[in-house]
Amino acid sequence: MRILFVCTGNMCRSPLAERLTSAWVDQRLGTSANAVRLDSAGTDAHEGRPMDGRSAQALAELGGDATGFTSRLLARGEAEHADLVLTMSRRHRHTLLKHAPRALRRTFTLPEAASLFEMVETRGIESLPLTDRAQELSLRLNEARARRRTSREDDIPDPVGRPLAEHRQVGAQIAACLEPLMDVLLAPVVAVPHSGVERGGFLPSLPPVPPVRSGVIPPDRRFPAAL
Repeated sequence: MRILFVCTGNMCRSPLAERLTSAWVDQRLGTSANAVRLDSAGTDAHEGRPMDGRSAQALAELGGDATGFTSRLLARGEAEHADLVLTMSRRHRHTLLKHAPRALRRTFTLPEAASLFEMVETRGIESLPLTDRAQELSLRLNEARARRRTSREDDIPDPVGRPLAEHRQVGAQIAACLEPLMDVLLAPVVAVPHSGVERGGFLPSLPPVPPVRSGVIPPDRRFPAAL
């Protein structure tokens, strides 16, 4: 399962989303975490910069870790190799799709994906192998997109240069949008007997996503950048 997060400078929103999701992956999946690949990039990023200090603090308060993070530019066509692409605004989505049009069906702004998630049937995704879940969720979200109009509510504001309180607000918004998606994508699969289900079938276990207060997230997962 490969998920890509995209913002402008890859210093605030997309790294916060990536590293928070990484913390949840490590906590919830344990030894199966290597089945999930997370990346983030910016449509107008400068290479090699650390995460914005205020966003890093907001991330830490949510349970993530910015250690070792460095920004990078979105590579041309990179999104076409991801199973799910979550941008922080409609402008990012538009810019990305100009260079990766084949990624349309699996590219959403994060708030858009969270809203579409409420419109789709997600039952059965948790029983798929981890490597297949994001692709299946993308297909279902895309099918629902025709029933919903996009609006400025699909954008997460850029907190760069703003006070810590605004970075915290953005962090809380990102976490709230991500949580229902990750409840499905990161749910452990267990085999249990159940009436009406063929013996040996799989049913999902769906514990809530708790905040993570510790743990080191792998620092560098970058692609060669060239846009």
